[in-house]
Amino acid sequence: MTSLLPALSGASRRPDSPEAVRFGEHVLTYAQLDTASASLAARIAGAGRVAVWATPTPETVVAVVAALRAGVPAVPLNPRTGERELAHIVADSAPRWVLAGADDELPAALDGTERLLVRTELLPGGTPAGDGEPALPEPSADSPALVVYTSGTTGPPKGAVLPRRAIAASLDALEDAWRWTGQDVLVHALPLFHVHGLILGVLGPLRRGGSVRHLGRFSAEGVARELLSGGTMLFGVPTMYHRLAGALEDPGAPAGLRKALAGARLLVSGSAALPVHDQERIASATGRRVVERYGMTETLMNTGVRADGEPRAGTVGPPLPGVELRIVEEDGSVIEDPASIGEIQVRGPNLFTCYLNRPDATAAAFTEDGFFRTGDMATVDPDGYVRIVGRKATDLIKSGGYKIGAGEIENALLEHPGVREAAVTGEPDADLGERIVAWVVPADPGAPPGTAELADHVARLLAPHKRPRVVHHLDALPRNELGKIMKRSLGV
Repeated sequence: MTSLLPALSGASRRPDSPEAVRFGEHVLTYAQLDTASASLAARIAGAGRVAVWATPTPETVVAVVAALRAGVPAVPLNPRTGERELAHIVADSAPRWVLAGADDELPAALDGTERLLVRTELLPGGTPAGDGEPALPEPSADSPALVVYTSGTTGPPKGAVLPRRAIAASLDALEDAWRWTGQDVLVHALPLFHVHGLILGVLGPLRRGGSVRHLGRFSAEGVARELLSGGTMLFGVPTMYHRLAGALEDPGAPAGLRKALAGARLLVSGSAALPVHDQERIASATGRRVVERYGMTETLMNTGVRADGEPRAGTVGPPLPGVELRIVEEDGSVIEDPASIGEIQVRGPNLFTCYLNRPDATAAAFTEDGFFRTGDMATVDPDGYVRIVGRKATDLIKSGGYKIGAGEIENALLEHPGVREAAVTGEPDADLGERIVAWVVPADPGAPPGTAELADHVARLLAPHKRPRVVHHLDALPRNELGKIMKRSLGV
């Protein structure tokens, strides 16, 4: 296959090398990234795997790009992972080195792994690190590029082996869908140990020859500043857009935030469902709608609302080019009625190869005809737009003979003025099979809406059988670093 990052080719010889990545005041041009990553690639070439201490810094970008150029699978490590989980990942992936910056403090779980320093600065005399390194051969399309660990419903995290062709296929499909070009400047504050922040948020711009500005920590002020100074696209998770929606309604909103969001070419949300209420708040304030896409660690990107398509609230758009998507019943039969809820299965060049060291889990994840079982439940609009209603394990509620998706009830609850955040689960019920339970963060903790009030609200908007039978009031919903609600922490 052609290079994953063609814009790096010969970049070190260009006197007018454009900006590749920016983290605050720290900028790397394509020439600097080329030479720094070439130097590191030469050192790690031939290793079985390397780990990357994935802080939101230029060092992480250099480390991952170097591994890609060397054809060595990289294992991004979340710096906030607990010791037991981190020890499992290191033992399972057995990296030859951990690539880290000079200022990184590594935990005890990495004591047995040799550290290799990642440099981004120029050497004394102004010579870029790696200048003159010979080019390494381009690996095959099916060779592993990354091993990204993803938590399952049970047991320790599994390492999804992502081949180079999957990264290329997803990024090229998004190029087509979003008209993504080398002129785009992407703004985000996503973590770099995950598909969203690393593959879409860093490798995406670098594959196009564009640039990325990482905020370090998310803030409405940072978003406004970067979009007003040349940013064209914003990637975020629902928590970020929720905060932006709130900031837009605050009289003390950052100067220019409304103008910045309105002027962006594309606002994209992913990693979890964006509540319709927040979409409408942003659209009302800016005239700009947020588009959603749908992907997973194992599949990278499956669907996405196109730049020239209708940004329909509550949907993640149609399948991307090259992706086959079908909705199936519990017995695996394909659902003919697109309005019926079923599990999403996908097939295409965007899929992972296997779970590292887990042939049993790999075999269980695929059907006999090569479709991946996502575990996500959805319906499909007549024009192909996919509406995800939740995870099969936690968001599909079977109550009174109905299959009910938690997502639509959550969106309905968020339309109630007394609800600031909401999650919906099911719990066993002797009569109904399962009853609907709402977990609500009230807008006013001193006057939370009661069960009857919320039940009537949902029944009026949706249907009586979708009303919550139990309501719990919380100070906050448990969320992970990507903003996903951790429903298993709610007692599911």
